[in-house]
Amino acid sequence: MEKLFLKKLLKDLSTETFTAKFWDGTFEKFGQGEAKFKIVFNRPVDKKAILEDSSLAFGEAYMNKDIELEGNIQKIIESIYKNKDSFLHSHKFLNRLLKLRGTSIKKQKEDISYHYDLGNDFYSLWLDKNMNYSCAYFKDKDDSLDKAQDNKIKYILKKLNLKEGQTLLDIGCGWGDLIIEASEKYKVKSLGITLSKEQYKKAQDKIKAKGLENLAEVKLMDYRELPTKKMKFDRIVSVGMLEHVGHGNIPSYIDIVDKILEKRGIMLLHAITGLYETEGNRWIKKYIFPGGYIPTIREIVETFSEHDIHLVDLESLRLHYSKTLECWAENFEDSIDKVKEKFDEKFIRMWRLYLNSCAASFHYGVVDVHQFLITKDLNNEIPMTREYLYK
Repeated sequence: MEKLFLKKLLKDLSTETFTAKFWDGTFEKFGQGEAKFKIVFNRPVDKKAILEDSSLAFGEAYMNKDIELEGNIQKIIESIYKNKDSFLHSHKFLNRLLKLRGTSIKKQKEDISYHYDLGNDFYSLWLDKNMNYSCAYFKDKDDSLDKAQDNKIKYILKKLNLKEGQTLLDIGCGWGDLIIEASEKYKVKSLGITLSKEQYKKAQDKIKAKGLENLAEVKLMDYRELPTKKMKFDRIVSVGMLEHVGHGNIPSYIDIVDKILEKRGIMLLHAITGLYETEGNRWIKKYIFPGGYIPTIREIVETFSEHDIHLVDLESLRLHYSKTLECWAENFEDSIDKVKEKFDEKFIRMWRLYLNSCAASFHYGVVDVHQFLITKDLNNEIPMTREYLYK
């Protein structure tokens, strides 16, 4: 019965021809022509778990070695995404109660620590030299990851139209590369905030090494604490942080931006976006980003008008993120011996699946990444064309 159920599921799984080997030693071919990959079932995958949530069931099965994927994992997942009838295209849409939920400060600190405090030594193995953990910007297809991440920082800072002496806030500053570049190149007073102790320590060390203590600062704090500090900023940037606030907190996040951004101030909001308001991938939320939520464009912009916030520019970097993830996955595999010194096989398989499945999702799935350039009140000092970004 279990094998019959799996065969029926596999029949319409992929746009590519593949073979499956089952736990009893039997084989089955799905599709015509040469097989592009193989799925090996070492043990049956629970039917009830598959029917409840296929992504979670198969993700856990791969982590636990119940199944093996022989071939390029990213390409295998892309072939499933290309089939519009596959389980990767089934979405559980948000209901009204879920829409009301947000993430508490305590819970958000726990969630951030779970992912980002795995250790600077771990992330330094496969990120770029400056440890940027967000979508890079490939001006040329042959750009190295280091070059593309440097491009990204410079591109964001150009969009912010910075002037010497201004104040800049980075909400979710990571390891501090952006605030360091901003203070060093534009002579602005930069503050980065993070909830990760590991990122905080590393960012402090980098600021000290550059001798920028008078211009750049990093603090361990939640963005919701900012209004109580009576802080205001000429410029705000947030890269890859909005995905952690929770659906219910998006309006309050925009409200806080309104409170702390100076009149005619500029913000660049860089965030992963979804096509639909859904609960999201349960496997990712359980094992990689607890508390994570991918917002849609309409969720982000729907409260702008309430605060006289103007959307000046919106740009998709979807294919840039797919390429970034490919670089991370390659670096991860190149450093696998060092990863094995720190983590067990289950963790390694989990991260291998995470990096490759995300690369596939940005290439052929329903996720995107957008940069929103917004102003509080009208700002007529921003150049009228994008030409200034490419000089």
